Amino acid sequence: MFSQRIKKGFTLIEILIVVIILGILAAIVIPQFSNASTSAKTSAVTSTAQSLRSQIALYKLQHNDTLPAAGAAFWTAMTTQTDAAGVAYTTASASGPFGPYMQSTPTNSLNQLTTVTDVPGALYPTTNATAATGWAYDYNGGAGSGRIYGTGTDKLTLVGP
Repeated sequence: MFSQRIKKGFTLIEILIVVIILGILAAIVIPQFSNASTSAKTSAVTSTAQSLRSQIALYKLQHNDTLPAAGAAFWTAMTTQTDAAGVAYTTASASGPFGPYMQSTPTNSLNQLTTVTDVPGALYPTTNATAATGWAYDYNGGAGSGRIYGTGTDKLTLVGP
């Protein structure tokens, strides 16, 4: 008598079909994750820009209607204590300490830059920011609006509220 063997397992064709189906599903799903990541970064930059705007408004209110200067001086003004004239606060200052308005320097999550560039008339969604810009700030020699925006991955497109 011949015994009949029962085959267990998958054939090579069956395994290949499963691998192909998984590859197709991965090709469909992976781009969705990258879009979600970009969207999350854009939301983070928008949120940070809103926080910066409110802190700039508070600085302006406490410093006799003066905006914090653009460039590296911007982060110094926003992260240290100053007197009403905007000078680093000491116990000898005539007016009390104001600030710090930010605990640390925020990085633009879209392009990983912290630079604050004076972009007169910065207005979402258009700009004339330079390629080294992390944050576009309408300072305009102190006569600007104080609006601040993050810049996109191209470092030219404004992102913000």
